[in-house]
Amino acid sequence: MNETKSLMFAEAASAPTIAAAQIAANRDLVREAAAHLRALDPPFALTIARGSSDHAAAFAKLLFETRLRLPVVSQAPSIATLYKATSPRLAGTAVLAISQSGRSPDLIETARAAKEAGARLIVMVNDESSPLAELADFLIPLRAGAERSVAATKSFIASLVAIAHLVVEWQQDAALLAALDGIGPALEAAWAQDWSAAVEPLRAAQSLLVLGRGITWPIASEAALKFKETAQIHAEAFSSAEVAHGPMALVGAGDPILAFAPTDAAAAGFGERLAAFAERGATVIAAGEGEIVTPAAIRLPVADAAHPVIDAIAMIQSFYRLAEGLARACGHDPDRPPFLSKVTRTL
Repeated sequence: MNETKSLMFAEAASAPTIAAAQIAANRDLVREAAAHLRALDPPFALTIARGSSDHAAAFAKLLFETRLRLPVVSQAPSIATLYKATSPRLAGTAVLAISQSGRSPDLIETARAAKEAGARLIVMVNDESSPLAELADFLIPLRAGAERSVAATKSFIASLVAIAHLVVEWQQDAALLAALDGIGPALEAAWAQDWSAAVEPLRAAQSLLVLGRGITWPIASEAALKFKETAQIHAEAFSSAEVAHGPMALVGAGDPILAFAPTDAAAAGFGERLAAFAERGATVIAAGEGEIVTPAAIRLPVADAAHPVIDAIAMIQSFYRLAEGLARACGHDPDRPPFLSKVTRTL
């Protein structure tokens, strides 16, 4: 790919350094927050987020439910802002609000309503001086620095790292903590992966499906959003377990499929789903190693991060480099998507 630097490129390239520094700087405060949350022992958790941050919230849901055995509900901000219907049953629960700016009015109002209902509010935000940060019972800074490109990259990765860090300390998982301590080199290796083989088949696409499962489904969701934002290609994300319930009927010969192969229990059946698309003549492009991605026409190399959670974070780091190059190959400025702005104001 042409390596002319955009803001998106530079900001995504800085994620390894940011992630490593965040883990070091947040170690004590995350450990303290996790201790309080273990003592609270909430019956369930709620997430509040939009856009890329909502994909990070889906990542949190997967980790909370599989590792903490804690059910998670995604709170639509309109429940609080339009319907004024925040549940009184939130007392004693944990609410996680995720935002790059911390200044979107609907997120602030939703978080405030949850806190007034008795929830304990965990805020992960890049702007520590923001109104959302001021509401926090537990503030976990993303420490990504100013993000000027409209398409979020480094702040999304910083959100995933902060979520994994909180879960590690809450669960007291030594293996994942050791993997997180190596996040910087893992993301550096991911950024170095060459995914340029996917540019030409994707540049010709008008639409595509993006697949993941389990820990990689939020990664697929974020990738689909970036296709729309930066390359102006319509993309929809599905779990490989759900795509056969309708969307598969739309895929025919030559249609592209981008797949993010999980490396944990969610790998079961993933390769078979890719094979089914390949048999229909679809152009299957898959990130991953081994038998699971064998059916792919184009196999994208991945960094071996030695842990499924870090593997997933590393995949989106590799993808951002592809997305930036694809946008420019399509003749678009990845830093200035039409009709979009950094802070979205929604009622």
